[in-house]
Amino acid sequence: MSQKTATTGNHGEKVRSDCQVTLEITREGGRIINVESKVQSMYGKSNLELIHKILDHYAIDHCRLELLDSGALPFVIAARMEASVKQLLKTTKEFLPDLIPENQYASKRDAFRFSRLYLPGNTPAMMLNAGIHHPNGIILDLEDSVAPAKKKEAQLLVRNALRQVNFYGAERMVRINQVPAGIEDLQFVVPHNVHVILIPKCEQAEQVLMVEEEVKRLMLAHELHNEIYFMPIIESALGVENAFSIAASSEKVIALAMGLEDLTADLGVARTEAATESFYARTRVVNACKAARKQPIDSVYSDVANMEGLMQNVLQSKSLGFEGMGCIHPRQISVIHKGFAPTAEEIAKAADIAAAFREAEQKGLGVVSLGSKMIDPPVVKRALRIIEIAEKFGIIAKKID
Repeated sequence: MSQKTATTGNHGEKVRSDCQVTLEITREGGRIINVESKVQSMYGKSNLELIHKILDHYAIDHCRLELLDSGALPFVIAARMEASVKQLLKTTKEFLPDLIPENQYASKRDAFRFSRLYLPGNTPAMMLNAGIHHPNGIILDLEDSVAPAKKKEAQLLVRNALRQVNFYGAERMVRINQVPAGIEDLQFVVPHNVHVILIPKCEQAEQVLMVEEEVKRLMLAHELHNEIYFMPIIESALGVENAFSIAASSEKVIALAMGLEDLTADLGVARTEAATESFYARTRVVNACKAARKQPIDSVYSDVANMEGLMQNVLQSKSLGFEGMGCIHPRQISVIHKGFAPTAEEIAKAADIAAAFREAEQKGLGVVSLGSKMIDPPVVKRALRIIEIAEKFGIIAKKID
């Protein structure tokens, strides 16, 4: 034990739902604990019990500990304390909160991924109520939104959030750090019912295979049998050129996402509202995804105050073939859903095709036709998908067989 004290977490006037832990492990004197909390009268006793439970878990009998609490939930306090302990002691022991029943659900390969809400992995206040806005997916981010000095703390906080934060049915996603550094992140997410792992700045199929190998190892070690999917993020010129090989690299890849901030920086151009500078890259990624039968997902729209600009961006994305996009603020979710929802004209056309398909099935015909026009199987599949989307959004009533 070379380091004498460790300080983790966040504290300040603007900090909410977090805490700062300062821990010094001593040779004698017992446990000297000081807690300053905004919610001391309500949760002081239970927080003190949790502190002692964690210290017992790590067999720390003598220490000085200060907890500055800004309304942190127990899973946050536990993560901050564990991070402090692991700065001072070499230990592989984990202090795991329970995996709540509400989080024990699975995802599907072809799930709707119109909206994915990014949340910084070291900011618990943004995690707590994200699910009530009903994004299709929630991304707990370990990469760009987390300062380098806070990466270790974020791993533990994201792990605990996967176990304790109610996602309200949203797909549970984590963006790891760039491979190979991001391989270490996997041990903190794979055992905790993550659905999709986002692989940032992906440029080669080999990066996906590295993630797949480690996921397989961890699943075997923890005796897991749930499905975990991958979503590589294309953020460079090389990634664009290799998009198809990345999309086809593994059956666990269910989508490719675009990261236009890094891509335009790599191209040496400014990102503009018109997005002409990224047109080639976006269409190439869409084409790669369609060829590999994977979902293409567009980049985030960074101007959170411009709802009209967001809608235009969504409509452009949809017209290029994208099937969703990222978002960085809850207010963007409803606009994205509205933009990707099928129009009345699309629904009417899809309904005609679906009716023709059912009629052909009933007659035992191997060919589907609408009027004098032959309908290919991919067109039928797309029509049925449009109807499914319209039912999901409540635009049309769901038929009961």
